[in-house]
Amino acid sequence: MKTELKNELENHNPVMSPQAFAVLGGGKIAYVKPIRSEDVHSLYPEAPAMQPGVRLFALHAADGTPILVTDTREAAVANARTHELETVSVH
Repeated sequence: MKTELKNELENHNPVMSPQAFAVLGGGKIAYVKPIRSEDVHSLYPEAPAMQPGVRLFALHAADGTPILVTDTREAAVANARTHELETVSVH
């Protein structure tokens, strides 16, 4: 690989800005992410207290905006489809 190209690739910043994520997929992409019940309050400050240690699934817009939290991945995907969003998984 040529040195110039190698340097360019190594110095490339792969991090996308929040604005870039906001327009990713034309507002049609959301992601499903497994979370723990103790993390729900950080996404939804108004959420009621939950028993710690419960595995849940959060649906987020491409820019990271939380949409909903549910107890199954299938429910998160179904909600996304209802809103005409294509889902991707985040691990």
